[in-house]
Amino acid sequence: MAKGGKGPKGKKITLSVAKNCIKITFDGKKRLDLSKMGITTFPKCILRLSDVDELNLSRNMIRKIPDSISKFQNLRWLDLHSNYIDKLPESIGQMTSLLYLNVSNNRLTTNGLPVELNQLKNIRTVNFGLNHLDRVPTTLGALKELHEVGLHDNLLSTIPNSISKLPKLKKLNTKRNPFPKPEEPDTFIDSVKRLDNLYLVEEKDLCGPCLRKCQQAQDKLNKIKSMATAAPRRAIFSSLVSPNSMAKESQEDWR
Repeated sequence: MAKGGKGPKGKKITLSVAKNCIKITFDGKKRLDLSKMGITTFPKCILRLSDVDELNLSRNMIRKIPDSISKFQNLRWLDLHSNYIDKLPESIGQMTSLLYLNVSNNRLTTNGLPVELNQLKNIRTVNFGLNHLDRVPTTLGALKELHEVGLHDNLLSTIPNSISKLPKLKKLNTKRNPFPKPEEPDTFIDSVKRLDNLYLVEEKDLCGPCLRKCQQAQDKLNKIKSMATAAPRRAIFSSLVSPNSMAKESQEDWR
């Protein structure tokens, strides 16, 4: 980016240009598509088109989203992915009609996510992937209508239970985060050993079929243990003659 508040060759969006970018979706909604237009600052003129249902400002160079975005009260779909945004305005919580919010591939930090996000009671999909989040605000757990949550490619070390236990959650993408490594296999093996010595009932209290099942399971476990600890056997090659026997028999012919 060049020095100063504006980026290189930032395109100025006029009201006329914006109106020409309104499209009708397959379900009859109005979408204002200003993606991939080299925009560096949020075009204030589009506030006069606040009756649109969907707004796409993705793949630009926008650094800041103003509080005035809350004027889009009918907005159900907001796509801001692939910009330079490091903070969302608190007023976003007033956009209660939102069903879809995509702010992936920006510069968002955890402090840049306002608490007011928990007011988006109708939202179903949020994507915070490819940012700089080191923790997830537990307030997102208040969004009971969430179906999909994207948290991939961040700096997260844990996911709050309030997120993973959302009642309608169908997809939670947390790939490529620096989560702690899972415990070593030895821990699991050790737990099996300890369970092997845990007796819940005595043999005399078991019915015949149950006792036989337990004995069979115990025999299998002992067999596995013996196989694991047994020394490797030497390979037996019964079909081969003793070393050099054929050579000895043919020595005279070679001489």
